[in-house]
Amino acid sequence: MQVLYLHGFASSPQSSKATFLARKLAERGIAMTIPDLNQPDFSSLTVSRMLGQASDALNSTTGPVAVVGSSLGGFVAVQAAHQHPDRITRIVLLAPALDFDGKRLSELGDRGLEAWRSSNQLAVYHYGQGRMMTIHYDLYADARRYNSFETTLSQPVQIFQGRFDTAVEPQTVERWAATRPNVELHMLDDDHQLLKSLETIWVEMERFLQLVNS
Repeated sequence: MQVLYLHGFASSPQSSKATFLARKLAERGIAMTIPDLNQPDFSSLTVSRMLGQASDALNSTTGPVAVVGSSLGGFVAVQAAHQHPDRITRIVLLAPALDFDGKRLSELGDRGLEAWRSSNQLAVYHYGQGRMMTIHYDLYADARRYNSFETTLSQPVQIFQGRFDTAVEPQTVERWAATRPNVELHMLDDDHQLLKSLETIWVEMERFLQLVNS
């Protein structure tokens, strides 16, 4: 099995979760592909572009793939798995932004939604870069094309969600999981980063990906 990791908004392939999981998988002899979803330019980021990057990563490999998506990467992972059910066989979601439509970003940035549309510029803090950066309104306009609650998946899904998450509403994740019998939900006493729960996540993920005896 191969693993594709999709990092979150304003994050990077060097995030703590990506680094931790890459090391754990490497110990099992499994390489984890982590495309930089900020490229070629963070300001022009859209969900469709991220999906294209995920597809490119899948096309560069053969065989079954497990996709791991964090935050906005989880939203993208759901859509990627829906588009590629023949390649993506298992899905792991870490604090997934399942109701993402870009609108909440206007609350996190320096101006509201209408001002964002008018100026096409929203300043947000980029955790991967450690500085403020701007994002175009196309992120919001494009994200509205996708709806995780209307997306059906046939693959097994494993979710880890922090009860104290202030970026992703835990109730939204619980509601999404409750209507899907193929979803295994783990609610954790943690926040959006899930950094306190990494060892627990790995133990459950290792079992879910059937790596325990590999």
